[in-house]
Amino acid sequence: MQNFTYCTPTKLVFGKGVISRLPETMGLYGKKILLTYGGGSIKRIGLYDKIRELLKDFEITELGGIEPNPKYSTSVVEGVKLCKAKGIDVILAAGGGSVLDCSKAIAAGACYDGETWDLITNKVPVKAALPIVDIITMAATGSEYDNGGVISRTETNDKIGFGSDFLFPKVSFIDPQYTYSVPEKQMLAGVADALNHVMEQYFNSDPNDFADGMMEASMRSLIKNVKIAKKNPTDYNARAEIFLNCTLDCNGILALGESYSGWPMHAMEHALSAYYDITHGIGLAILTPRWMKHILSNKTEGRIANYGVKVFGIDPSLPERYKAEKAIEETYALFDNLGIPMHLKEVGIDESRLAEMAHHVTEDRSLEADYVYAPLSEKDILEIFQASL
Repeated sequence: MQNFTYCTPTKLVFGKGVISRLPETMGLYGKKILLTYGGGSIKRIGLYDKIRELLKDFEITELGGIEPNPKYSTSVVEGVKLCKAKGIDVILAAGGGSVLDCSKAIAAGACYDGETWDLITNKVPVKAALPIVDIITMAATGSEYDNGGVISRTETNDKIGFGSDFLFPKVSFIDPQYTYSVPEKQMLAGVADALNHVMEQYFNSDPNDFADGMMEASMRSLIKNVKIAKKNPTDYNARAEIFLNCTLDCNGILALGESYSGWPMHAMEHALSAYYDITHGIGLAILTPRWMKHILSNKTEGRIANYGVKVFGIDPSLPERYKAEKAIEETYALFDNLGIPMHLKEVGIDESRLAEMAHHVTEDRSLEADYVYAPLSEKDILEIFQASL
């Protein structure tokens, strides 16, 4: 059992119609609000009008058009400028995880005199941030319950994860009904992202039964309920259970006391979506079974086999290597049967830049460190990319 420190100061307000409590919440943090959102989905589902109605007594400045894989040079820079020019008191992020990730970078940059990129790259620590409240409309990243985010800088092909205890949202409003209208492709990508969040933590060198049980239950729940939601997008219980999983899967609570895995699949996928701007969850779905197959060894087969038994119900009496191989097959089949593209060429990635991306991964972070569950060299990363074509 590893030592750990755990604290999540975010208040979750979960359920049908909970945003009716928005005015009293926003009033705790000030009158001048920066409302951030994406491509307009909050307008199509009526959330935008509801927010404006509820907050009619507040001074609202808007920053719309935040992109998936949010971009530093556009949305973050513009948001920081607006906060400083308007004297913003609090940020209200309405939309998916990309909107909230971008808002976290803006919140930090608004309280910093230098270039916000210094904070994102950890060149300078975050020492203050504007308060953030969010209304999350897509179950995926878990950004509503953690202190981190991911920002892309297109001109340098960088996609950087950053975090600070100053960046936990103050309050997260979660109404699963807002996910009903999310396109199926995005719903599936969100579940693939959440599953991978759990797997990045599950495959570690020092597990414990309690944390394992939470993670195994989360994976089973996601697999069960994504199939229900795919058939019936307005099944509230399925949507709610998916959302609860996504919210808890990435803030550390599921892996308390377990060792750090290095999150190799996210490190590799960040290169794919930085270079090609593909949907993050789809990139993870493509890479996950190839990574599992690549790292399968005498050292890892027991852990992969246990995952197969506990998550997919593989017969525990079978030989370890067979169970591990079957677990990898089941993982691939799960994503494939849901209709997620399972080859890089299907999402517009060919072999021309694979070596460049593999090198970029190793420059951004080391996957050969001792703490990584199954260390990967640049050659290993390239081979996983090639196997994913």
